[in-house]
Amino acid sequence: MANNERTIEVVDTKSVDKLARILGAFDENLNFLSKELGVIGYVEGVKIRLEGDREGVSLGAQVLSALVRLADEGEEIDKGRMAYCIELAREGRADEIASLTDGVVAITARGKQIKCKTVGQKAYVDAIKKNTVVFGVGPAGTGKTYLAVCMAVSAFKSKQTEKIILTRPAVEAGEKLGFLPGDLHEKVDPYLRPLYDALQEMFGLETYAKLMERGAIEVAPLAYMRGRTLSNAFIILDEAQNTTREQMKMFLTRMGEGSKMVVTGDVTQIDLDGKASGLVHATDILDGVEGISVCRLTAKDVVRHPLVMRIIRAYEKDAEKMEEKQKSEKTTPDTRKKKHRETNAEGE
Repeated sequence: MANNERTIEVVDTKSVDKLARILGAFDENLNFLSKELGVIGYVEGVKIRLEGDREGVSLGAQVLSALVRLADEGEEIDKGRMAYCIELAREGRADEIASLTDGVVAITARGKQIKCKTVGQKAYVDAIKKNTVVFGVGPAGTGKTYLAVCMAVSAFKSKQTEKIILTRPAVEAGEKLGFLPGDLHEKVDPYLRPLYDALQEMFGLETYAKLMERGAIEVAPLAYMRGRTLSNAFIILDEAQNTTREQMKMFLTRMGEGSKMVVTGDVTQIDLDGKASGLVHATDILDGVEGISVCRLTAKDVVRHPLVMRIIRAYEKDAEKMEEKQKSEKTTPDTRKKKHRETNAEGE
């Protein structure tokens, strides 16, 4: 009953600018917080007053205090970030929010600083810095590929590597390349478009084109990796859930001296027509090997529209229901047979 007691807490944002960042356009962030936690929020000067049950108000105050620290660093605050901060506060991890301002992953051609937006993303970036091979596994929208490209560009600009190689399986969603129009590059280009876009944002179109022309950036289908030794390169394998075990082994053994590899994929989107995924197999057998890190991002790390997080959760719940249903269907026939045998025994 104590948690249902009405209480009040006040959070001081200390400036009109920070208050405006936290409130959002037309107070949409504060309204979102109020709805999610079941509290009432008021603005009093540069302070935010929360009223409601003790638990909701306490969580809200933790979130707002953490957001004040983010606003101090000039961070953008939207509903997606607000939703994420609420999730962390519910898990008792609100103090981790401030760590998101630590360090810049990369700077785009237009001077925009790229920073991690979730604790999971920060752990992923830290793993890439410390390990030679990193697996980034998680749903769409968690920044797996984009952050990997940012880290590759950062390593290239600081001359830690001489080349950036990006690759991914050429066949997806059951579509056979032979039936697509054009030559090989025209067939493969649509599958590699997200990688092109990320590189162009980081380098700028002109610099990107020059680097591609001289071979400092290579974007190619996975089949092109066979038989090669990739030295002094930052290599990214995207959409790795659609590799077979053999392809994954082939790729991982291409690594030469001075290279770093990042493998990204979403194990809920496997399109291999019943074949075992090389990504699932590799993360199972290589997790814990020295120099290799497996980072598992979740729906909480989605940095797209807040609705994307809810969509992913809905699919996860549905998958759990299907798994439970399949388990029950497997056990039901045995139970029926057992009952039938018992009935026959009694009849005899």
